[in-house]
Amino acid sequence: MAFIAFLALSLLLNGALGELVCEQLPVDLCSYSIATSGKRCLLENYATKDGGVKYQCKTSEVVVDKLNELIEIDECITACGLSRNTVGISSDSLLQPQFLTKLCSKSCSQACPNIVDLYSNLSLAEGVYLPNLCASPRRAMYQTRSNGDAAPAPVSVGALSPESAISGAADVACAPTSI
Repeated sequence: MAFIAFLALSLLLNGALGELVCEQLPVDLCSYSIATSGKRCLLENYATKDGGVKYQCKTSEVVVDKLNELIEIDECITACGLSRNTVGISSDSLLQPQFLTKLCSKSCSQACPNIVDLYSNLSLAEGVYLPNLCASPRRAMYQTRSNGDAAPAPVSVGALSPESAISGAADVACAPTSI
């Protein structure tokens, strides 16, 4: 843990003096980080010649509007029910009640704007507004699946900032609901 803290501090200082580049991040700090360019870092895996699997941090094409040079803190990873070993970026976890319970908790939704922004945008891409999903996961997912069309969202993806996503999530009771 001390090594990770040292490495994160070194990278943050490097960000102050230079650029934070995804490809230069160690794999255990890659997921949920944002490069100086504002693009999200993405952990990818690939097969080696000997049949093993190696991991590499890459720059994705997903751009974050208001955050950059960010390595997500361990407290947010834990509070939001995430793992640093997450490969890729996917909305699949939004279908898991245990994950939604943590994502919608106050310790995540009010303290971790980077993660809230990511999952707000992922849920909007699926046609569901994250605060609605937190308030009633079963109903929000049913509306999306029942008509085959995306459910209307009250804001556009471009208009959703981490601050508005958090304030919107805070306005909704995010009590855990089983799907």
